[in-house]
Amino acid sequence: MSGDGGAASSSSRAAVRLERIGGHMTELLELHAHKGPALQIVFVPGNPGVVAYYQEYLDALYDILEGGASVTAISHIAHVSRDWEDAGRLFSLQEQIDHKLEFVQQQLNQRPDVPLILVGHSIGAYIIMEILRRFPSQVQQVIGLYPFVTLNRNSQWQGFLRRVSETSALCTATSTLAGLVGRLPDAVSRGLVKVLLGRVWDPYAVDITCQHLLQSRVVHNFMYMGRTEFATLPLEPDWGFLREFQSRISFLFGTDDHWGPLSLLVNISKEIPQLKMVVEREGHLHTFSCTKAGSHCVASHTANIIISHIACAHL
Repeated sequence: MSGDGGAASSSSRAAVRLERIGGHMTELLELHAHKGPALQIVFVPGNPGVVAYYQEYLDALYDILEGGASVTAISHIAHVSRDWEDAGRLFSLQEQIDHKLEFVQQQLNQRPDVPLILVGHSIGAYIIMEILRRFPSQVQQVIGLYPFVTLNRNSQWQGFLRRVSETSALCTATSTLAGLVGRLPDAVSRGLVKVLLGRVWDPYAVDITCQHLLQSRVVHNFMYMGRTEFATLPLEPDWGFLREFQSRISFLFGTDDHWGPLSLLVNISKEIPQLKMVVEREGHLHTFSCTKAGSHCVASHTANIIISHIACAHL
């Protein structure tokens, strides 16, 4: 079952489509190649998994690749306002991984001859590596942006968020508060979000937050997913896996990002010096997609990694 959700926004050329994946109605954001695609790119978001945040980034990536790739971003289950069928249910990290595996299997079945590249932001980087683990002969490349793939024992903020996510009363209070703000008049709720985020996020990201995240069930779901992330992610990477697939894995790190700290880059460089890693030096936040400048910068880095990989593959 699928349906056309129309344009992603008035300025975006991406189209929003709803499709049932693994039994769950899922929001997809798509950009179609001008002709038969030379590449298919599947993008997996961070947490919250709202693909609308990435419209500017995906548009820029598509343009830099000159429309030669089809690009599809897939939301997380129950993280967007249209996931009304799953109201009341909470979905773990593993369930979100299984959901993406189902979607990638569909993509591979539909276009078996078109090279598949996976791009993931934050926890999405962990998810795409799990997809590579499942489809090792079919995924050509994975690119982790500001990757959250291991726990950062030195981050006080991560420790605080972990304690909050593990405390049911705090999760309930936070999600209830978000729902109450969402019931206020639009001008009031938007004003509150703008006060909190408007100094660091562009207006479109504030609008997306108001549209999707001011609902108690959505907030409860992404907090629950975060709880299972903290329970699942290791303190050290899977070195054997990274060594085996080092020619197909790339990471983009930020200069000040506790989710994907530079200490992780240093550790990987020592263990696997050939694994491709890039540092974004312009100082964009982990939430890069919430500003146009960050979106375009990271899209440029992503495209360069893809183009470099393709060039090496043809040597």
